[in-house]
Amino acid sequence: MRYLSTRDTSNDKKYVTSAEAIKTGLAPDGGLYMPESIPRLSIDDIKDLSSLPYEKRAGRILSMFLTDYDESAIEEDCRTAYSEERFPGGAAPLVPVTKTWSALELWHGPTCAFKDMALQIMPRLLSRALTMTGESRRAHILVATSGDTGKAALEGYRDVDGIDITVFYPVDGVSPMQKLQMTTQQGSNVNVCAVEGNFDDAQTGVKKIFSDEDAAAEADAKGFFFSSANSINWGRLAPQIVYYVSAYCDLATSGRIEFGDKINFCVPTGNFGNIFAGYIAREMGLPVARLICASNSNCVLTDFIRTGTYDRTREFFKTMSPSMDILISSNLERLIWLTSGADVTADCMKKLSEDGKYTVPAETLKKIRSAFSGYFADEKTTSETLAATFRDHGYLADTHTSVAIGCYNAYKAESGDETQTVIVSTASPFKFAHDVCTSLGYKPESHDPGVLLATLERVGGKAAPAPLGKILALPVRFKDTVKPDGMKNYIFKG
Repeated sequence: MRYLSTRDTSNDKKYVTSAEAIKTGLAPDGGLYMPESIPRLSIDDIKDLSSLPYEKRAGRILSMFLTDYDESAIEEDCRTAYSEERFPGGAAPLVPVTKTWSALELWHGPTCAFKDMALQIMPRLLSRALTMTGESRRAHILVATSGDTGKAALEGYRDVDGIDITVFYPVDGVSPMQKLQMTTQQGSNVNVCAVEGNFDDAQTGVKKIFSDEDAAAEADAKGFFFSSANSINWGRLAPQIVYYVSAYCDLATSGRIEFGDKINFCVPTGNFGNIFAGYIAREMGLPVARLICASNSNCVLTDFIRTGTYDRTREFFKTMSPSMDILISSNLERLIWLTSGADVTADCMKKLSEDGKYTVPAETLKKIRSAFSGYFADEKTTSETLAATFRDHGYLADTHTSVAIGCYNAYKAESGDETQTVIVSTASPFKFAHDVCTSLGYKPESHDPGVLLATLERVGGKAAPAPLGKILALPVRFKDTVKPDGMKNYIFKG
């Protein structure tokens, strides 16, 4: 299977292998890599997958996209990435909550966030890609994070041979626990730095470095090249497709649906990567009726799905769901490419860069709305939904998952749709203990992560995940802060 850039408008397309796409992350023209075609899954294929454990499901599906990799090597990497040691009790458990919806808990990995689902295997795919492409330089991974990707990438790439990683996070845009997870990170090849500004400032800074020819030349002279662990990299997005298929398998084997029945997914998302992986699964043939895109007060995606106009020139809100505090949703570019082609995509991205907004053609919007519904939950709705879900169903959700539950409630009330729905739960509530406790009516005594964990353990009636408790004893290693225009110099300071 070949890959090409979403912005390649030439007659002579520049195709690359999946290994090359994973190695470089971003295409030279600034576009995102996509497979030239989407492989298909039949209902019989899904039935076969249903009898397998998660790691074997992952191996089968990834092999459909990464055809230049050795299939047995992918299977080996999946066994390691999704082992009981890394995901105690299973990688992606499906928890029934009400008659119409279940929670797909993707946060049982080493960093207690859904990013582990991709970032436990992505470093292995990249390491193999370096060998497959004959690369002799070191890879330097650049990551902009709104909280969870940073820690998951740091943990995934920690002490991996031939790879260094630098993570940039918005200085006041992550939770106390997220910040502590990153700044205490262990490993000889890792670095972490705060950025004055929000996530979009950090993400834009990273993209500028990727497209900076002088930076690439300087890196090459020093024996390394840049790559990405954000969802702009296909190696990060492809593993996310797996858990949508896996959730369907588990819903069918539990008896909640019959094989072939359509289901809905409701996904909290900011950068559009998580829900786009669900769209790819739908395009493969997974029986999905609706993809409900759940936003917080930064509802740029909600407005786009409803109007066809994407406009990032709006007020930015800091919310209790900080991983979704994003106004530039990079993976939307991939959806526009699939529904419109490269010419429309390149034009839209040019307008976004120059004007801060664009409007897709009516036919494109029609295609998008045939699969997606857009809703958002403000702070009040998120807090009330979190409390009501715990009170009425005994289910303790984090703030991001509560955004999704609130949006699902609004969708169901408006549509009357009783279709079985999977709500994608993206983080442990203990990562956002202050806001979870506050929503439940208990004001914590301080923002100290240790106090917050103990308070939520008492309030929620369950123990905090072991990985979060362990970091409380670790020393803070990284204290640097830079302005967005200082990110490039920071990379080369050593």
